Amino acid sequence: MKKRILVIDDDPDFGKLIEVVLQSAEFHVHHAYSGIQGLKKVYDTRPNLIILDAMMPDMDGFTVCMRLREMINTPILMVTALTNEKDMLRGFNSGVDDFLRKPFSSSELKARVNALLRRTENYSSEKPVLSSYKDPLLEIDFSTHLVKLGGKPIELSSKEFDLLTMLVREQGKIISHFNLVREIWGSSYIDTKPLATLYIYYLRKKLQDGQHGHQYIRTI
Repeated sequence: MKKRILVIDDDPDFGKLIEVVLQSAEFHVHHAYSGIQGLKKVYDTRPNLIILDAMMPDMDGFTVCMRLREMINTPILMVTALTNEKDMLRGFNSGVDDFLRKPFSSSELKARVNALLRRTENYSSEKPVLSSYKDPLLEIDFSTHLVKLGGKPIELSSKEFDLLTMLVREQGKIISHFNLVREIWGSSYIDTKPLATLYIYYLRKKLQDGQHGHQYIRTI
């Protein structure tokens, strides 16, 4: 069965270019020409992957991504001319899985799409499925992404939740920066060690780690 790709971009010509590159025996490409239309089309097309433009007039890609993450866990590839670290962190916090910087080649587009789809398939087939976690202080429902600390909900970004999920699944083990980055962000970000350090900091802060006599995350 063909993989379904949803392209959310206000430029029809750019959308057509993506379709020409990806339309093959493996992919069927659908289009949405605004953020609002993209949110609606997700229900109709049930895509395996979403390609999302960062800059759109009615609703920018970061806002669209946050709305999508309220509904689905489908991998999202953001296409953007923005290249600074602040924009990338904003994207990851919004739920973006990977970035493709303009201009790009057709081979790079194919490689990133295939890598995201392969990573998703490998994660779902090889990793044990967690349903919930509970201790006297922390509660996690992995199906609804609901996290409570001391009975009160705490809000995590998509990447923070993915990181927490990995740490709970691998609890008691030492996980290297290399493995953290490879699983949560992908192989293209292997050399970005500060990324994992920053998100560990975010997670520790939200879990109030060390403030109530508990320490969930330890650095070796």
